[in-house]
Amino acid sequence: MAIYDYKVLDRKGNEVSMADFKGKVLLIVNTATGCGFTPQYKGLELLWQKYHDKGLEILDFPCDQFGHQAPGDDDEIHEFCQMKYNTSFDNFKKIEVNGENEIPLYTYLKSQKGFAGFTGIKGALMNQVVGKMDPDFKNNANIKWNFTKFLVDREGNVIERFESTVEPKKIDEKIEKLL
Repeated sequence: MAIYDYKVLDRKGNEVSMADFKGKVLLIVNTATGCGFTPQYKGLELLWQKYHDKGLEILDFPCDQFGHQAPGDDDEIHEFCQMKYNTSFDNFKKIEVNGENEIPLYTYLKSQKGFAGFTGIKGALMNQVVGKMDPDFKNNANIKWNFTKFLVDREGNVIERFESTVEPKKIDEKIEKLL
C-alpha cells in the first residue's frame, strides 16, 4: 500500500482520503494541547503560512496517548489551537498512534521511517522519560511522544521522521527543497 491508499477522519468524523493530498508536500504530526512541546504549534503555523500557497499541507492529529496531554473533545482541541496559537490549518479527529487501536496511516508511517533518535537540548530528558516507559524504545518504530513529525514528498514518499525534540523551524529548509 501507499500513503494515498489510506483514509482518515476529519474532526467532525467525515472520512478523508489521503489521495486528496496527492501532489502536496505533507507534514503529518501527532499533537497534544497540554504538552511541553505544545508551543511547537507556533512553529507549525509559521511553516503553514510560509509554504501553504506553494503546496504544503500540515495534517494535525491530536493524540492523548502520552501523559494524557490531549484532553478534551475534537472541537475543544481545535478551539484551543486557534485561540492560543492562531492556527490556520485544521485538526483531524483525535487518534491513537501506537497499539491495537492505532490508525492504519500511522502503522504505515512507522513502517516507512523508524525512530530517529531524540536530539537537541531536550534529547537527554526525553531519553530518560521514554526509557522509563519502554526500556527498548530505541529498537522499535513506535511513536515515542507528542509532536513526532513525518515529512512526505509530492509523490507520497515518507522522506524523514523528526522526533518531538526537533522544532518545526529546523524542518523549514527540507520542506522548501521538496516544494
